[in-house]
Amino acid sequence: IFSFLFPWLCSSVSGQLHYSIAEEMRKDSVVANIAKDIDIDVKQLSFRRLHIVSRVSEKYFYVNSANGNLCVRDRIDRETLCGAAATCFLTFDAVVENPLNVFRVNVEIQDINDNSPKYFHDTINLEMIELSLPGTRFVLQNAEDPDIGINSVQTYKLSDNQYFALSEKTSSDGSRFPELVLERPLDREKQQSHELILTAVDGGTPTRSGTALIRVIVTDVNDNFPVFSQDVYKVSISENSPINSTLLFINATDQDEGSNAHITYSFSKTSGNMLHTDMFDIHPTNGEIKISRNLDFEVTKSYEIFIQAKDGGGLVSHCKLLVEILDENDNAPEITIKSLSTPISEDSSPGTLIALIEVHDQDSGTNGDVDCQIMEILPFELLLSSGLALDGTARVAAELRGFRSFTLLKGCRFQAWASTRGP
Repeated sequence: IFSFLFPWLCSSVSGQLHYSIAEEMRKDSVVANIAKDIDIDVKQLSFRRLHIVSRVSEKYFYVNSANGNLCVRDRIDRETLCGAAATCFLTFDAVVENPLNVFRVNVEIQDINDNSPKYFHDTINLEMIELSLPGTRFVLQNAEDPDIGINSVQTYKLSDNQYFALSEKTSSDGSRFPELVLERPLDREKQQSHELILTAVDGGTPTRSGTALIRVIVTDVNDNFPVFSQDVYKVSISENSPINSTLLFINATDQDEGSNAHITYSFSKTSGNMLHTDMFDIHPTNGEIKISRNLDFEVTKSYEIFIQAKDGGGLVSHCKLLVEILDENDNAPEITIKSLSTPISEDSSPGTLIALIEVHDQDSGTNGDVDCQIMEILPFELLLSSGLALDGTARVAAELRGFRSFTLLKGCRFQAWASTRGP
């Protein structure tokens, strides 16, 4: 997590530019002619030094100094940048000098259908008792597609068969899962297993799809599924919580008796879940979930973990755990001098720009708000501005400018100081 702190006076901010491009554009593709959009003659580009300022965006874009085109420098993968967020922007400042002007540029990255739905397991094994009644439902593993909107998974299809149909379950938080619905009674003595093909289809053009094999094993007796006390568990915990701290206890019950009522808890194995479950441990019998690694709000703000309860007869139920990480003020501000003009003429007028200063604090909210000041009494002043960076954290910018005559001043060294406003 980062914030970019580039300074300017209110009168120096000349406006905002908005562009929209598709992800995965080829290197050196032209986004727009930024020089034309800010009304700079191509002949003046060298003199006015048009360039962009951003820690992240400079990796993906550059300005062609010959014609003023804003071009793609490197591959832009929307899913890597913004995950499942509804909108995705790369934001930076376009700067021209002589005189100094700053333009805020927002480039929206549009999703393309470049990912196919995929199941973490190619084969889904289910055990069903032969006494299951028609209408019995079995929640299936959903397919994962990092694309968003219409380009993500839209429908599921089931291969033709005599016993099962496909439905859909919506959990309390809006997540959707395919469900296998039994339509006719099973007879283990006639057929001990059934194999079905589950297909996930997205809504892109052209459509993409992924498949998994459902293998249904028909068993005897165990006729009750474990039932969680909640479909979705939610918990909040500080990023500084020590390893082995307990998050919560989950609980599922089973109306069966004996080994068929013995429940074992574990994390569901999906590609997204594997990354999250490395941070936590779950006790297989009492459902206690503990922290297994150091948490860091600046790395991950929340975790979504799928948990399964399996009884002694092989029947499985699922729930979801949402872990919110609370930010602590554990990062000190960082000060960077982006541009420094020295020496300066003794007859420089008040308001002369001396330096551009960036202050960056990785924390969020009040923990990321910073106060800045010059420690000594000197003929300079800091002009501050603030706003929000791409990730929503605070950003602070400062310009160091002279505020009185320098006639009697032969040399000067200053110290800038910044501190967070958080606890």
